[in-house]
Amino acid sequence: MGNSEQKIKKIALIGNPNVGKSVLFSRLTGVRVLVSNYPGTTVEFLKSKITIDGDEVEIVDLPGTYSLEPNVPAEEVAVKMLTDVDLIINVIDATNLERNLYLTMELLETKHPMIIALNMSDELKHRGISINKDDLEKLLGVKVTLTSGITGVGIKQLKENINKANPVNVATRTHQQRWIEIGTIVDKIQRLSHRHHTFLEILEDASVNHWWGFVIAVGAIFISFKVVRFIGEGLINYVLDPFFNSIYLPFLEYLSGLLNSGSFLHSILIGHLIEGKIDFQQSMGVLTTAPYVELVMVFPYVLAFYLLLSFLEDSGYIPRLALLLDNIMHKLGLHGFAIIPVLLGFGCNVPGILGTRILESKRERFIASTLISIGIPCAALQAMIVGILGGFGGRYVALVYAVLFIVWLFLGAAMNYFLKGYSPELFLEIPPYRMPSLKLLLKKVFYRIRGFIIEAMPVVLASVLVINVLQQIHLFEFISGLFGPVLSFVFGLPKEAIWVLIVGILRKDIAAGMLIPLDLTIKQLVIACVVLSMSFPCIATFVIFMKELGMKRLIQATMIMLAITMLVGGALNMMM
Repeated sequence: MGNSEQKIKKIALIGNPNVGKSVLFSRLTGVRVLVSNYPGTTVEFLKSKITIDGDEVEIVDLPGTYSLEPNVPAEEVAVKMLTDVDLIINVIDATNLERNLYLTMELLETKHPMIIALNMSDELKHRGISINKDDLEKLLGVKVTLTSGITGVGIKQLKENINKANPVNVATRTHQQRWIEIGTIVDKIQRLSHRHHTFLEILEDASVNHWWGFVIAVGAIFISFKVVRFIGEGLINYVLDPFFNSIYLPFLEYLSGLLNSGSFLHSILIGHLIEGKIDFQQSMGVLTTAPYVELVMVFPYVLAFYLLLSFLEDSGYIPRLALLLDNIMHKLGLHGFAIIPVLLGFGCNVPGILGTRILESKRERFIASTLISIGIPCAALQAMIVGILGGFGGRYVALVYAVLFIVWLFLGAAMNYFLKGYSPELFLEIPPYRMPSLKLLLKKVFYRIRGFIIEAMPVVLASVLVINVLQQIHLFEFISGLFGPVLSFVFGLPKEAIWVLIVGILRKDIAAGMLIPLDLTIKQLVIACVVLSMSFPCIATFVIFMKELGMKRLIQATMIMLAITMLVGGALNMMM
């Protein structure tokens, strides 16, 4: 390592949020990591191994931080991790040099061996910026490499510079002294040339404008729903449904004949025959309804949702939406940054609640996690809601979303009023709009979808199996008779619907599918969808909620959930 004989055992990648650290980490290591274009992607550190001159070296990707004086838990993790590393790779956004160099000054003062990756260098020319890399190296005393995580430019040189790193003997400076030195450095090595604003830059400004930003947000949400529905329905109608009916169904019919209708094994694997035929939506068999619901009715919409969310993340729109919604979110006891876990919750509540780690206080995390659990239906449940209510007209689907949105607003405002504490101001660095890398975008979608299938399929199969076994021992009838009258009085639902809510604790999509054979009216279907969305989240969400916030907070959220679900469901029953 330069003039030192000490071998490198551990390298830390550190920089401001949204400078492309995770992309560089992926380039250096080939590790399967989600990379996104908004601050706070890596709330926990990621680690892997790389080979330097034949030696295996650990490399960690630390959470983004603006300073070594942490303000949020994610920044605390980054500062703590620096204490036991042998070398620092400081990743800097080349298009925002002045802002990024403050952390660099602090890192130099730690006297760790260090090199700098001047990332996003491919955008310098487009922005009329030129940087003298050699002069920057002389002024800072460390090796500097121009890199681009998206294109891979400079990655090889960056890796070669690791063995050229040396500690720099820099005295500790005051806050003001650092900024004065940064100003001097930038004046010497950076040149700006006049250029006209591009269309993307005009759009960047409009996206955070009070009026135009709202118009763009409404348009983006409208187009998003259209795109998700177009992709989802296209996959269902032209790929998956034909496959199940033309190829998979004949196999099941043959198996059904071998097992003899009415036998215990037939009831478990195939389920009940509807008018003598297998009905993928109603038979409730482990080999019929379970895979059909998950792979045909749910998977296409989840795929479309994650594809769109990944595009919005990597294009740079999500931080602008966070800034735009900051005032509204403050009314709910949060700041605009909370829109990130909320959007993740629309895919799955589990990563949504995990995403609340980017919020600064436990109060904020509790409010956000409770709102996600009660007012944000996951993609799997949304797919079923659209499938069940869509045939009656889009207005009924819109009604369910409208009710959930109103509950989300009022519940957030109520918790903000009654819970002690405050919402901190939003300090968010807005990245430029970028065209996402298709390879990285598809990689992100692949790993998210893979995670969804690995998590969902075993639970779906187990849920259908449990339902069938309970039906065989006639436990349904007993519990329906016990709680059915209360359900009918409050929500106006038949006693059989009690099992929909119970199964919803395991999987919401399977539970929603159980509404189909109950022959409910449109009023009952709307109420059932709202109550199912707001009532107990799936078991995985429960576990993560308890792990992140503790049993006391989980019990509090559950009490809130029961009260608000009874209130809203009962009100809908009286009003519709």
